[in-house]
Amino acid sequence: MSAAKETVEQARAVALAILKPSAADIEHGTELHANSMVIESYGLGLQAAPDGAAVKALVESGASEAEIQEMMAEMGMTRYATDAREREEYLAAWAASGVTCTFQNAGEEGNSPLRLMKRLARHTYVTDLLRDFVSRAAFPNDIAATKERGGHCLYMTCNGVPLAQEWISVEEELRYIPVFFQLGCRMMHLTYNRRNPIGDGCGEPADAGLSDFGHAAVAEMNRVGVIVDVAHSGSRTSLDAVSASERPVVASHSVCAGLNQHVRAKSDELMKKIADTGGTMGITNVPAFLGGSGDISAMLDHIDYAVGTIGSDHITIGTDRPYVSSRWKEENSKIPRRAGSRPRWEALWPPGDPLFSPEWRQERQQLSMAWTNWPVFTIGLVQRGYSDKDIQKIIGGNILRVAREVLSLEPGNSAPAGASPGGARQ
Repeated sequence: MSAAKETVEQARAVALAILKPSAADIEHGTELHANSMVIESYGLGLQAAPDGAAVKALVESGASEAEIQEMMAEMGMTRYATDAREREEYLAAWAASGVTCTFQNAGEEGNSPLRLMKRLARHTYVTDLLRDFVSRAAFPNDIAATKERGGHCLYMTCNGVPLAQEWISVEEELRYIPVFFQLGCRMMHLTYNRRNPIGDGCGEPADAGLSDFGHAAVAEMNRVGVIVDVAHSGSRTSLDAVSASERPVVASHSVCAGLNQHVRAKSDELMKKIADTGGTMGITNVPAFLGGSGDISAMLDHIDYAVGTIGSDHITIGTDRPYVSSRWKEENSKIPRRAGSRPRWEALWPPGDPLFSPEWRQERQQLSMAWTNWPVFTIGLVQRGYSDKDIQKIIGGNILRVAREVLSLEPGNSAPAGASPGGARQ
């Protein structure tokens, strides 16, 4: 048995051992998952192993830390398309997950257009090279067509709103939103953890709201047809954005503050207001965000809580978790140790944040929520008594509806990205 297959099976066994579903639950959940359109509301994709020898050569050449990190990032996102062994594992991981489409993190955190473009370009490159297996979905109907042919696809999302950063006028500053829409970006974070000109991220203690410029950014995203994502935004910024938006708003990957108070959690008030827009609350499976047992059962607890608060029409799953190549440790061990780097600007995790506590890094927790365990998420929902209809909404139908309502344009009935798509709050 290959190391990759062994890891997938081990993760599946750990999750099932925690949930202890009946044989009937397993059979029904597995069949339902296979027959459903499974769409992840936010995902980190599949991380390939680096070419350790190539990175070692770069380190020994005296390259800067920025150059090294750039090479590592590019390899992690593209080697599945260029290395035969990595590609085999990539295809197997998609098959094991049963996921049709992931709203793909395709823009590095921040507002620089060139920085955001890098991930977008890399994922576009992969879908060009592997187009017979994984494609780029430009429109919601592409996702449905992908399911019909038994394929997989990426629906691109940026981890920031691209800003010109020239500050000539509001209109000039926002001119890259339609450009990135034309490049295929369909969802954008208003903020990451830090404050930016739009509003406050969830890591800012002041919790200021959406700025005047932020209101203009939301209006432009509505006009162009880009989903407003408040997953990393502060509470007040999120509430203001929900009030300002004329189209559905999402928190693509978060948790419920009613179960665990964390900066990345969303309050009942905010969840209800998101639902009022027709939007969705995406439940992630990062153990420190979930609290409790920090495993698959805790993730299902947050789904239960969210459904009880705003209903099954407004819940999705956005794991915020990558599948990591089984060869990653082996290849990474070839790279010489380097001095530690300073924390990245965007991070701004509050001091003592539980995210960095060993308590939330146990192998059992991590394995139970492996990306390839998506079928077990469905089994868990079956076990908890959800109807097939509600499960299909949660594992894909709800976020597809939002994508359609926000974009509302398809080939043959579309206007240029610069033109108003029309439509109003659902």
